[in-house]
Amino acid sequence: MIDSEDTPGARSRGLPALVSLQASAQVPQQVVFDRHELGELLSLYGRMVAAGEWRDYAMDFTKDRAVFSVFRRSHEVPLFRIEKNPKLARRQGAYAVTGAAGQVLKRGHDLHRVLAVLERPLRLVVG
Repeated sequence: MIDSEDTPGARSRGLPALVSLQASAQVPQQVVFDRHELGELLSLYGRMVAAGEWRDYAMDFTKDRAVFSVFRRSHEVPLFRIEKNPKLARRQGAYAVTGAAGQVLKRGHDLHRVLAVLERPLRLVVG
């Protein structure tokens, strides 16, 4: 009779390995925007492209933050960066809009309100 300890892979079939797999499955590998957040970001992006303000965007996802960057030209530095940092959710808010020079324009808990800083103000047209 062959002992289960002697067979290759016997340790990977044990209970401790299953527990460690379940624990690692609960920890997110990277921060991402959910469907609702992406809808708001792309809606704003579409309006700004139609207005001729923005021309390109990029998304970066790391372990601690998700970043949506917008560009006037594709080879320049980003005009604005919209960041989602869940570690700041209980403090200043998970969302922030940062300008090209690195200044934080708006920070908060609600993405819609944070994105309002990027909306163009309405102008009165006298004719």
